[in-house]
Amino acid sequence: MEISYENPPREEDEGMAAIVDRNIAALLARRQTEEKAKKTQDKVADAITRFTGSMLFVYLHLVIFGLWIVVNLKWVPGVPAFDPTFVVLAMVASVEAIFLSTFVLISQNRMQALADKRSDLDLHISLLAEHEVTRMISLITQIARQMGIEDAENPELEELAKDVAPEKVLDRMDEVERDGTEQA
Repeated sequence: MEISYENPPREEDEGMAAIVDRNIAALLARRQTEEKAKKTQDKVADAITRFTGSMLFVYLHLVIFGLWIVVNLKWVPGVPAFDPTFVVLAMVASVEAIFLSTFVLISQNRMQALADKRSDLDLHISLLAEHEVTRMISLITQIARQMGIEDAENPELEELAKDVAPEKVLDRMDEVERDGTEQA
C-alpha cells in the first residue's frame, strides 16, 4: 500500500485533526523508504530472525529433533540409528544456535540504530516545541502587560520565558544522579 503526501487528509474523521493523517502518511512513507533502502543482507537477517521467532520454527524443530531422537533410540523398528551417541545432534544444535543468535543480534543492532534515530528526532522536536512555547510565553506576557492583566507580573512567567539549554539540563541530571549515587 503506497502512501504519499498527495493523498489529502480525510475531513470526515471527527475529533482528529487533518495534520494527524498527514503525519501518519509521512511516517509510513518514511518506513517504506527505509525498508526499500535496506541492504540484502539485512533483509535476509530479518527474514531469518522473523522465521526463527515463529511457532512454525518451533514445530519443525519438535518434529526434526523428535524424529532424530526416536530413531537413534532405536524405537522405530527397521530404521537403523545413525547417531546413537547424539554427538552429531548436539553439534548441529550448537552450530544452529551460534548462527541464530548472530542473526538475532544483527537484527537487534539495526533496530537499536532505528530507535536511536527516533529518539534523536523526539528530542529535536521537544527542543523545538520548548523554544516555541518559551517564545509564546514571552509574547503573551507582553500582551498581558499591555492590557494591564494582573497575572502578567507573576514571577513564574519570567522563569518560564527563559530559554533552556539542553546540555545544561543533561549536566544537571548527571550531577543529581551522581549526588544521589554517592549518598546511597
